[in-house]
Order: sequence, then structure tokens, then C-alpha cells
Amino acid sequence: MTAHDALPLALTMGEPAGIGPEITLKAWTMAASAVLPPFLAVGDPGLYRDTARRLGIDAPIAEIGAPEEALSRFSAALPVLALPLAAPAEPGQLAPANAAAVMRAIDLAAGLALEGKVAGVVTNPIHKRALYDAGLRVPGHTEHLAALCGGMTPLMMLSCPGLRVVPVTVHLSLGEAVAALTTEAIIEQGTILAAALMRDFGIEEPRIAVAALNPHASEEGRLGREEIEVIGPAIERLRAACPRARFIGPRPADTLFHAAARRGYDAALCMYHDQALIPLKTIDFENGVNTTLGLPIVRTSPDHGTALDIAGQGVAHPGSLVAAIHMASEIAACRARA
Repeated sequence: MTAHDALPLALTMGEPAGIGPEITLKAWTMAASAVLPPFLAVGDPGLYRDTARRLGIDAPIAEIGAPEEALSRFSAALPVLALPLAAPAEPGQLAPANAAAVMRAIDLAAGLALEGKVAGVVTNPIHKRALYDAGLRVPGHTEHLAALCGGMTPLMMLSCPGLRVVPVTVHLSLGEAVAALTTEAIIEQGTILAAALMRDFGIEEPRIAVAALNPHASEEGRLGREEIEVIGPAIERLRAACPRARFIGPRPADTLFHAAARRGYDAALCMYHDQALIPLKTIDFENGVNTTLGLPIVRTSPDHGTALDIAGQGVAHPGSLVAAIHMASEIAACRARA
């Protein structure tokens, strides 16, 4: 048994008016059948009690004072490390007064991970606009966690069974993404990805397919020059810099994601957001996981938003959160073995 086997995971509260409390409770009720590791929630105990009562979810709440208490309480109740809200949470209705508590939950969970008191962090969805209004100065969760961990470059990987994808450019318009695509950016992201596949997933010689930007990988420059001038040189430098990894490409994106093609690589490095996320969400919309690579702590998240439109109705599907919990536990175990 490693040290991380005896540590719980920390689940952040996320936006209290969204589906985060509901899917956290549902995940706890599935712990035995889904073989989930122990976890604790960082948030307002009253929020979880009210959500369970409103939706008829049989999930007792146990307030705890320290993460290690979660291990003995988890089988009988959802352990909650108390962090009170400033205002009552109403499903589907944002309360600006609660934004600070949402951020404190993230900071507290990350701090526990950095101190080695939890095995990793699973973040429930946040509502970015509410947090921007409260003073968040970075694009989102990933960048905020990177800042908390010392300011390294984070990498967003989305995954489902049979597919891992990483977009080099993320939340940019398509025009901005093309302009931002550089050889240096591809090298940086590819290097982080190769190292993470080895450290976090135990793949000794990872195979990374690099997607082309243009149709048919530009047909030798007739449909664009990025493959020749930007992506190709990046691949050659990655092969030299990461000798244990195999970089394949540039590969035409329209033939990269069918079942037979996916068997030929361990992860796909994509050039822009939708190039990566469309195939992933087509293959497995409900169970995708967002994993942040390149951090000293383990961080995963369900691959969906706060879903304010269905909050409080009892219809939110916990599959993506359950998958994120499994992923965080597996990465923590892999890092401990390494």
C-alpha cells in the first residue's frame, strides 16, 4: 500500500446553483457499485443536505474537521469539509455573494493536495462569469490552479475510454487559434503531454498522433502552409527532445478519430479546441473527463458545465464526475508507483 492509497480525494463544491451538488451526492450513492475510492466534498454542508432532501437522494452528510476523517466516515455518509456559503443557494439562480466561497473551495482543495493531505482534486463545474465578476483574473479553473501551484504551464487533456485529446490552442476564436499556432507552442504542449503519459498513465513509450490543421494535411502546401512551416518542424524537434515518445504526423484530422485509427496512438495532439472536443464528445458525451497535465497535484474534472437549466430537477447524470474520480485515483496511484 502506498501513501496515496490511504488518502481521500477532494471534490470542490463548484457553482452551488448548478448541478455540482447533485452529481456529487449521486456519485457517493454509487461508490460501492462503481468501486469509487473515498472522497470528501469541500463546501457548505447545508447545501448538500438541502440538495439531498429536495431531490430525494439517500445520502447522509458527515461534517469533518480534517481530510483523514473522510476515510472512516465515507462508507456511511458523504464527508464534507465545511466551507459555508454567504447566501442560500437556489438551483439555477446565480448568487454573486457566493462567488468568494466557490473560489475558496478550489483554493482549499488545491492547498490540501499540495500539502499531501489528499490524493488529488476533482473540481465540480464553475460558472466563469460569476467568478469574473468576483475578481477572477485568469480564464478559468486550469489557469487558476496553475497559479496556485507556482505558475507552470498547464495542459488540458480530455479523455474517454479509447481516446485522449489535447488541444494546443484552447478558448480562442478559430481565426485567433490559427494565428496563435506556433512551432514553440506545439513543442511545449507535446513535451508536457509525452511526460504526463509516462508519469501519470504508466505508458513507457507513448505514441502521440499530431493532427494537421488544414484539410488533407494541406496536400503538400496546396491547401495551406502550416503543416510545412509550423507543425512539421515542431514534430521533428519533439522527436529529438523526447526520444522515448513516438510522434506521428501531421495526420489529416478527418481520418484520425475512427476506431481503427485510434488504436494506433495513445493520445492525439490537436491544433484547436473543436478539433479535439468534437470527436471526444461524439464518442462519449456523458463520460468525458478533463485532466490538467503538468501540475504537481492531480486534478481532474467532469467535461461539462454547471447546467443551470436543469439544476434542482434531479435529472443530472453523474457519469462524467464518476469517471473523473476514477481518473484522479488512477493518476495518483500511478504517480505513487513511479
